[in-house]
Amino acid sequence: MNAPANDATGGTVANKPYDETPVDVGLIALQASRAAKAAREARALASQDAANAGATAKTEDKRAPDSMFIPITGSIAPREILRWLSLGWQDLTGSYLTGVWFGVCFVAMGGLLGFVFMNAPAYLMAMISGFLLIGPFVCVGCYEISRTRERGEMPRVKNAALAFKKNTKNIAIFAALLLVLELLWGRASLVVFALFYQGGLPESTDVLRAFMTLQNVPFVIAYLVVGAIFATLVLVTSVVAIPLMLDRSTDAVTAALTSVRVCLASPVTLTLWGCTITLLTLLAMLPAFVGLILVGPWLGHATWHAYRALVPKAS
Repeated sequence: MNAPANDATGGTVANKPYDETPVDVGLIALQASRAAKAAREARALASQDAANAGATAKTEDKRAPDSMFIPITGSIAPREILRWLSLGWQDLTGSYLTGVWFGVCFVAMGGLLGFVFMNAPAYLMAMISGFLLIGPFVCVGCYEISRTRERGEMPRVKNAALAFKKNTKNIAIFAALLLVLELLWGRASLVVFALFYQGGLPESTDVLRAFMTLQNVPFVIAYLVVGAIFATLVLVTSVVAIPLMLDRSTDAVTAALTSVRVCLASPVTLTLWGCTITLLTLLAMLPAFVGLILVGPWLGHATWHAYRALVPKAS
């Protein structure tokens, strides 16, 4: 028989029987393995979440704004047009060797316009629309030059020529939209010739005579009204659209809506701006389109500064 054990105070305590229940070592090891595996999976999931969060943040920096209503400056005074032209001229003179290539493109387009007028005047309005539509895309290089100078950096021809790659998809979508307007404009001009021009399909000299001598007043009025309508549509949808897509990687719809809102906020100023672009372009085309070497890039730089004035920088 076992004797009672003494406690720390000298008393006795009864002996306690040992727990003779067998321990399942394999079960304990399995549970420990499962716990370790769960911990590893939890750490891996946390790392993946952190990586996804970082990738999402980078993507959000590059994508278009969530809101389709980008803040605009509001009403702009007409006198700002002179400031845009002045700043554009500074960019032109400060980087002309870089931007001269874009001026050559404008001259080439002007030469094509003259060729069409002399050989197929019925398509003149369509070609003018094409000139107005392609012009802003050629000006993307000028926008990039002004944008680079704005940051205090030296513009390069290669970077300016490839600037459209910063938002190729949306610029292409916007180009398709303007192409539809061009096709409609061309079709409308043919309808005007068919309905209002007397004497069949005219030659280029006939068209000039009609405008200069007002021999066919209904035709002249209809031709100018149709041209004004489509030119207004082009201006309203594109006045800041392409600079906005270049600057903020905005989608085409948001860029077009922003242009419309800008025009509605400053209708007088933007109307005068459109007239200024048209007048300077026509004057530059008079000396065999050579003037476009200067005027084309100049208006491109000025348009960038107009965009900066009409749409505040993103905070």
